[in-house]
Amino acid sequence: MKASIGKSPGLAVVSVGKRRDSHTFIRIKLKACDEVGIATLIEELPENCTEHQLLNVVSGFNENPLVHGIIVQLPLPQHLDEEKIIDSVSPEKDVDGFHPLNMGNLAMRGREPLFIPCASKGCIELLLRSGVEIMGKKVAVIGRSKIVGLPTSLLLQRHHATVSTVHAFTTNPEKITREADIVVSDVGIPNIVRGNWLKPGAFVIDMGTNRIKDPSSRNGYRVTGDVCFKEATKVVSAITPVPGGIGPITISMLLSNTLDSAKRAFIFP
Repeated sequence: MKASIGKSPGLAVVSVGKRRDSHTFIRIKLKACDEVGIATLIEELPENCTEHQLLNVVSGFNENPLVHGIIVQLPLPQHLDEEKIIDSVSPEKDVDGFHPLNMGNLAMRGREPLFIPCASKGCIELLLRSGVEIMGKKVAVIGRSKIVGLPTSLLLQRHHATVSTVHAFTTNPEKITREADIVVSDVGIPNIVRGNWLKPGAFVIDMGTNRIKDPSSRNGYRVTGDVCFKEATKVVSAITPVPGGIGPITISMLLSNTLDSAKRAFIFP
């Protein structure tokens, strides 16, 4: 794109407060953008900023022709209305895929969202590139968050899987997961999915990211997933590790969404 029309995609990142995990995620995203040639803008606001201030920043990026994607790093401080902020991002620049218009189009047959949420898009990409059959397969999605669980369920249905959603009120969740050919988990509870929850030969995508105290680690903690990896590897045909599994793919999907947005803006093939 840069070589042929002299223009590059642009990604704007909005950060509120000093959450260490959020700043780590932002740093990884900015580094990835730099590696592939996506220009970045970052706006950092204090923890006590007003909703009006944050909406003004988002509005400015909506109007900026150099910006093709906008991400508001979540979670936001509790005094800010997260839904209102997400709604304020232009659907044409919503590279996270969380705007109700994009989410609604994802849910409706015959309609195409401008963007698919990055983690869910990465999940499907991983299955397809690994040669895993999705059509007609039984899938258990553990968790129904708007960031991962819900859009992943919707996207898997688009690929004609039979999808069961497991959540806090599900009775006998292990019975549902034991019948699934594919299991996707994102509940944020370390090792909740045991080996006896899984069907022999299943394909498991662990999207959980949990910190566990570990005095022997340099940081005093280690990161683990929702699935008991040691037990699962004895049962399943393949499983994504945590860290280093779906995370880097999710970043790649963010870059892909930003590039797609720039292509639309520049009418680039």
